Amino acid sequence: MQGRTLVALVVMGLALAGCTYTRSGPPSVHYSEFRVSPPQVNRIEVCHAYTCQMKTPYTFSKSEIIKISGIMRRVKRSDTPAEERRAIAYAVAHMETTVGKAVGIKDRPGMDFVSSGDPTQQDCVDEATNTTSYLLVLQSNGLLKHHVVRTPMAKDNMIKGVLKGKPVEYWPHWAAVIEEKKTGQRWAVDSWPFKMGENPGVDKVEDWYISDRPQTAQQKPQTRTAQR
Repeated sequence: MQGRTLVALVVMGLALAGCTYTRSGPPSVHYSEFRVSPPQVNRIEVCHAYTCQMKTPYTFSKSEIIKISGIMRRVKRSDTPAEERRAIAYAVAHMETTVGKAVGIKDRPGMDFVSSGDPTQQDCVDEATNTTSYLLVLQSNGLLKHHVVRTPMAKDNMIKGVLKGKPVEYWPHWAAVIEEKKTGQRWAVDSWPFKMGENPGVDKVEDWYISDRPQTAQQKPQTRTAQR
């Protein structure tokens, strides 16, 4: 989750207690920051080995896009933003599985501090970057009607909080972001806590990872809008 390039965020978190790092504008800012080539229609650079230490090109074929489109169409029970988010979760899970098999990624859920440099593993920067790329592929192929892809965001809180009665620290954590066109509500799309190929969590950004709501200082558990 926290790679070498996030040291500055950790320091800021220590100084400021709890921070939400949101950035406006297109995802190109994030790709430039982590030196990753942004998607070109169906061609992406896949981040792995923690904090995009390794980048492997992958191109979704026309037949794969047709299959992804079919998955989204089959999953949606109505033409609503909520159902589109549900379909997005299934599509991202399928794309992650497809890419993982091709690139040799067998990522375990969550953070493994000894896995930095392991080409089969991913931290939250890798996951957020790749998920953003998958979302941009969906967007480029006209598969997003109610949402637009935004640049990834991060949160941290280095002051100890409480989760299930135990003290915890919330290290810097990243997620991809989509924005609902009609309402402007932003949603964090986060694959990192789950096993490879499982549906990602899709949560309102204010509830994702660390709740931004004043009535609680506790972490809100990640949820998944769709289950397999």
